[in-house]
Amino acid sequence: MESMKLVDGTSYFSCGDGETVIFIHGVGLDKSMWGGQVAGLAKQYHIIGYDMLGHGDSPEPQSRDTIEAYAEQLERLIKGLKIDKPITVVGFSMGGLVARAFALKYPHRVARLVILNSVFNRTEQQRRNVLLRCKDVEKFGPGANVNAAIERWFSQEYRGANPAQIDAFTQRIITNSKNGYLHTYKLFGESDNHGVSKLSGLDVPTLVATGELDIGSTPEMAHGLALHLPNAKVIVLEQQRHMMPVESPQIVNSMLLRFFEEQKLKNQTKETLQEFANGA
Repeated sequence: MESMKLVDGTSYFSCGDGETVIFIHGVGLDKSMWGGQVAGLAKQYHIIGYDMLGHGDSPEPQSRDTIEAYAEQLERLIKGLKIDKPITVVGFSMGGLVARAFALKYPHRVARLVILNSVFNRTEQQRRNVLLRCKDVEKFGPGANVNAAIERWFSQEYRGANPAQIDAFTQRIITNSKNGYLHTYKLFGESDNHGVSKLSGLDVPTLVATGELDIGSTPEMAHGLALHLPNAKVIVLEQQRHMMPVESPQIVNSMLLRFFEEQKLKNQTKETLQEFANGA
């Protein structure tokens, strides 16, 4: 796995060969969360993961930055890497909001869109709960709600069987920059309906997936979001919680590979029919 920084400071890794798939992590995490996806997909695809603004080794967001600034960060990364062909963008949780914003702002860049365990159209109570957690972070720092987050994200069995990994995730959250984490968390709390009026014009093949037991990014949210997207399918993985890309990488990777291959086959069929029509 190659790791480096671009001129604008965004930290990323790049590995594998084939079509490019870019992964966007969630609030409080960083590019290291995608180890299971690298292991399962890098033999067939060119995998890139990067640190969002305010996370890992990337720059802090500016005080007035909106969700679009996070989309613009990804655009600068793609330009810096000189990637010209449309890519697949996979966003997890907050990364799913960034992926949506990116696809709306730069639709010519996106061949496929995958939104994992992300939020949409929260109820007032759900939004209030997130913003209350933001207030705790404002007072006490990134570790304010870490134990409750870990319990929401991972199953009890996984926590018991993988204490070192759970500790690593806990430390990752606690050691975040307070300002970067808080700014991003506020956007996460406020941006669940970003661009909703424009989603019907986003005609890109989209997979919206979450876990059956994800209480923050619910199956209802996944179905609700897909209704606004003209070319979307929904998958709800049984018995999975929020951190299913980490807790169950084989299941998630199989789902991603099926979606990628389905879209390849559809494209090949379209090309064949077009060639036949042109030659007829």
